[in-house]
Amino acid sequence: MSWAPHVTVAAVIRRGDRYLMVEESPDGTPVINQPAGHLEYGETLRDAIVREVLEETCRTFSPTGLVGVYQWNLPDSAKTYIRFCFCGEVGEPLAGYTLDPDIHTNHWLTCEQICSNAFTVRSPLVLQCIDDADSGPQLSLEILRAIA
Repeated sequence: MSWAPHVTVAAVIRRGDRYLMVEESPDGTPVINQPAGHLEYGETLRDAIVREVLEETCRTFSPTGLVGVYQWNLPDSAKTYIRFCFCGEVGEPLAGYTLDPDIHTNHWLTCEQICSNAFTVRSPLVLQCIDDADSGPQLSLEILRAIA
C-alpha cells in the first residue's frame, strides 16, 4: 500500500479586522475555512492558490507572501495534509463567476467571530494560519521554486 500526503494551499485574506472565510460542508456539517484546496497536477503552488481563491470566492487573489508550511495528521486516519498558506489581497467579486458547488457562501469575519460558538472551523490549521499571519513576518514568494 502506498501512502502520499495531501498537498493543499490556503489564503489568509484580511481587510481591517476581518478575514475572508468560506462556509462549506465537507462531511454534511457546516464549517468555515480559509479559501483553500488541493494542488492539482501540473500547477505551481502560486497558480493553485490563485485558482482556489477564484473558485471559492469569485475574486482575484494577489499573493504577497507565504505565511508558513504546515503538516497536520487527521486524527483517527492515515491522512496527512501539507498546507502551504499564503497571505494576500483580493478584489471585489467578479461578474459572471459562481462559487464552487462545494462552497455555500463567503463571510468577512473578525477573529472573535471565527472563534465563537456560532462557527466550527474545518481544522486546527485555520486558526493557526490566522495567528501566524498576524504575528510574524511572511516569507517572500521568491522561495517557491517550480523546476521544469
